[in-house]
Amino acid sequence: MFEFLSAGGPFIWLLLIMSVVALTYIIERGLALRWRNVVPDAVAEALVRCRTQEEWNAFTTACQQHPSPASRLLLAAVEQLGMSKADNIEALQTRARREVAQLENGLVVIEVIVGAAPLLGLVGTLHGLITLFGDFGAASLEDHNVLAKGISIALNTTLTGLLIAIPSLIAWSYYNKKVETMAIELESLCDSLLRQYYALTVPGGNVQQASAAPAEAVIEEAAPAKEETPEEPPARKRRARRRRDPKSS
Repeated sequence: MFEFLSAGGPFIWLLLIMSVVALTYIIERGLALRWRNVVPDAVAEALVRCRTQEEWNAFTTACQQHPSPASRLLLAAVEQLGMSKADNIEALQTRARREVAQLENGLVVIEVIVGAAPLLGLVGTLHGLITLFGDFGAASLEDHNVLAKGISIALNTTLTGLLIAIPSLIAWSYYNKKVETMAIELESLCDSLLRQYYALTVPGGNVQQASAAPAEAVIEEAAPAKEETPEEPPARKRRARRRRDPKSS
């Protein structure tokens, strides 16, 4: 192993450092992006059962006992319930972008390593080939074994760069998609909370609802007004009866 690293030149040591950094961030993001750390089950279940004042208090208590991005967003929404729904949503969007940015911490480092490791390996290979052919000019042209071994050693950096970049690319793609899914779940939880508060009557809450007119008044306004026909005079009624029944006259 030491011979492999020493034969790769100075660039192989840089690749070794990059591999350690990539592995560290992959493990750290794997632990941080677990669902129970982002959306605790206790918080989600308490939100679903949030109907009465006691359940509402239990929900806020669960958010405080399980600190997480979901808990922080939901508590921020609860603190801003005195605002209008549009203002609350706008404030939550700003807070949600901050939480998603924290979930993405370290992913940019993995992304940089994905692009830099193969390039650094290629630079190491070129450096090794340049050094090899520079020394080979002074040696015997019949010594093909030295040339083949030198090329093999020079390609070690390219191989190392690819071995670092491929797992890093897989981890970055997986974590990036997972953060996107978690962001959608956080948005769904916040939307559920706002709907329950602003659409339902929450005990102790100052729900702002549009006052609806009674159904009878709406129907009465919608119905067309009937035209009143003036009552016919008695003399005209008698003449009409005589025309219909001549014997009565």
